[in-house]
Amino acid sequence: MAHFRPVEEQLVMLMRGVEFGDETTRANMENELRERLVESERTGRPLRVYCGFDPTASDLHLGHTVPMRKLAQFQELGHEAVFLIGSFTALIGDPSDKSSARRQLTDEEVREHARTFTDQAWKLLDPERTTVLYNGDWLSRLSFKDVIGLAANFTVQQFLVRDNFSQRFDRGDPIWLHEFFYALMQGYDAVATRTDIQIGGTDQLFNLIAGRKLMESFGLKPQTMLTFPILVGTDGTLRMSKTTGNHIGINDQPEVMFGKVMSIPDYAMRNYADLVTRWSPASIAHLFDDMERGAIHPRDAKMKLAFEIVDIFHGASAAEAAQEHFRTVFQQRELPSEMPEYTISAATNIIDVLTQNNLCATRSEARRLIQQGGVKLDGEKVDNVEMQVECAEIQVLQVGRRKFLRLKPA
Repeated sequence: MAHFRPVEEQLVMLMRGVEFGDETTRANMENELRERLVESERTGRPLRVYCGFDPTASDLHLGHTVPMRKLAQFQELGHEAVFLIGSFTALIGDPSDKSSARRQLTDEEVREHARTFTDQAWKLLDPERTTVLYNGDWLSRLSFKDVIGLAANFTVQQFLVRDNFSQRFDRGDPIWLHEFFYALMQGYDAVATRTDIQIGGTDQLFNLIAGRKLMESFGLKPQTMLTFPILVGTDGTLRMSKTTGNHIGINDQPEVMFGKVMSIPDYAMRNYADLVTRWSPASIAHLFDDMERGAIHPRDAKMKLAFEIVDIFHGASAAEAAQEHFRTVFQQRELPSEMPEYTISAATNIIDVLTQNNLCATRSEARRLIQQGGVKLDGEKVDNVEMQVECAEIQVLQVGRRKFLRLKPA
């Protein structure tokens, strides 16, 4: 029989960061989790805990790591972690946080994206203690009769009261029938995996509740739900997503990762500190109290945050090198901490970059400034009007003494 830490000790650790936006739901889920932990201790059976990740892009980003860190905590406590790759659900795309329908992916795109997921997951999860599953293994086998049976557990009204669907309905925007199926499929994942606990973002609550409903209809004990806040992207407003270009990939080079963290607005720092770092709640509160009373400059607090995040994924040596790179390239040249940003996805002519971002009013003005030495890229003068700008890491384009543009890799 497995031996676990005391139930209350596990409970405090596992409930940290849980958020539902409703205290009654939180209290109910905490009680359910306690009961499951007591039963696990009594029987010696580890809890089966899963979180699903749709391979809608090839890279995992920091937003994905929020639930992954909780999976890792369950592992540390001796429970079974299931890393579920949504090889079938990705074909539709989760509409939970979307104000319009997602573009449907092809089988080939999903397979290509999924290949890289597990290798990246091992940055946080123990591969020896993680079960990797693909929901295409069971969802692709459902018959049309099976799908009708799943759909019979829900009403159209239950879907239409969701914020994203109700807003689209009020605007007269299309709501495609296949989008309703996503919650059914994710709910059936809970049935197929016979999970004890499912982890997800707060935007996933409806889908997790669907899982409870379907498990009950199949005669299974409904899963306990643990949901967590959404990590905002580098813009500080929208949720982190590769689609919107505001993501920080966990495979980003250390210098790129450090620079991206330094680019987030000051008001978004607490969101990152709470959801991504290994810092204790007390140390986080102390840091932001110091910043509030002026004992530490926001830039220096952000440097600590960037170092911590790079350290998690690349180690202390890489974090130190990335920090030194940032100081050399940015701080020592006294660049402003806040500046417009532009994402470079392919080689782009320097003239186009300057005019498209209103750094120069006309193409002729851009050429003249370059010829006069008034344009710099990372502190080096640009002297070729035909130069193609490529961006493997964050760079700063400067025009004259007061115009700056942060270039970011796609």
